[in-house]
Amino acid sequence: MEQFNLCIVKPNKETVSETFVREHIERLPGNKKVLYGGVFPVYDDKGKYLIRSPFGILSYLIQKKIFKRTDIKVRTHALAKYLTQNKIDVVFAEYGMVGASIAEACEMANVPLVIHYHGADVHHTETIKRYHGLYQKAFAYASALIAVSGDMGKALVALGAPAEKITVASCGVNPDAFPKLDISKTAAAFLSVGRFVEKKSPQSVVQAFKLVHDEFSDATLNMVGVGPLFDETKALVSQLGLTNSVRLLGAQNQAQIKNLLKESRCFVQHSVTAKDGDKEGTPVTILEAGSSGLAIVSTLHTGIKEAVVNGQTGYLVPEYDIEGMAHYMKMIAADVNLAVELGEKEATYIRENYDIQSRIKTITKLLEQAIANKKHD
Repeated sequence: MEQFNLCIVKPNKETVSETFVREHIERLPGNKKVLYGGVFPVYDDKGKYLIRSPFGILSYLIQKKIFKRTDIKVRTHALAKYLTQNKIDVVFAEYGMVGASIAEACEMANVPLVIHYHGADVHHTETIKRYHGLYQKAFAYASALIAVSGDMGKALVALGAPAEKITVASCGVNPDAFPKLDISKTAAAFLSVGRFVEKKSPQSVVQAFKLVHDEFSDATLNMVGVGPLFDETKALVSQLGLTNSVRLLGAQNQAQIKNLLKESRCFVQHSVTAKDGDKEGTPVTILEAGSSGLAIVSTLHTGIKEAVVNGQTGYLVPEYDIEGMAHYMKMIAADVNLAVELGEKEATYIRENYDIQSRIKTITKLLEQAIANKKHD
């Protein structure tokens, strides 16, 4: 297909954890313009306000901040005008709330829309309730809907999305950036990377590690991330007498995380369904650790069930099964050869099924189909 004009809309200007968004921006083809600024873009590709007039900006702020509206005409018209003036051929929305919020503007500009869902945008109860009406309109208008796991695809259908519009394609990983490591000489070192939030249950990881540490006193756990449960997790580490064995490292950049992967034997993540309904999509950290050849112990949760073949390329336990997680962590602590075997199988599996290049091809095909279908309307 000839070169096309692609507009990518994302909520945040830059977020360390959103590596998948950066990959899409860097790797997708087309003449790209990137907008950002929340569930509805505030800024254009040059960092200027999409709404040009001071009166329009004031009207937008009053409706958003005071009346908490999700459907604000002045910004919808501003985006539609931007898409028309820049001759955008297709819009790619990161996250369901973004896609739902901008669908009307896309329709006004007669530009096709592809929406990529990631996790909370499909599962978080209050989010679904707040955007329910806009979701239905977006389902109807969008050319394609991308779910990052089979579970998410089913959840989208349950929300009213047409099954024929849904493509299941998780975020991918670049194997060149996360090459397979030699973990054969590693100590019983465990690594956890993720925000300290309920759906990642960092306390469960610490509780499982305590059971491991009781038998393997030289075992260590590095935990990367920040979030509302950080202080609570820190207090639990102290309460369990693990301050010399568990390091809470806070936020780390990709280079620092890669160094931690080199020191680790096993990646652990205890993802669960939060009380507010929030769930994971397919955690990119699992894909990166798998590509690196670490053994993985996690939970039978959404896309993790697809990214790790339970009992073959890693071990998965039911949510909140602390003893089950500890059991498999102990096996890996006791047997580095088992860790090597699991890690090699997982690294191969990730390369065969989650390579970022294949994901980009899938998304590109959907974008090109959306453009072609719009031309034939």
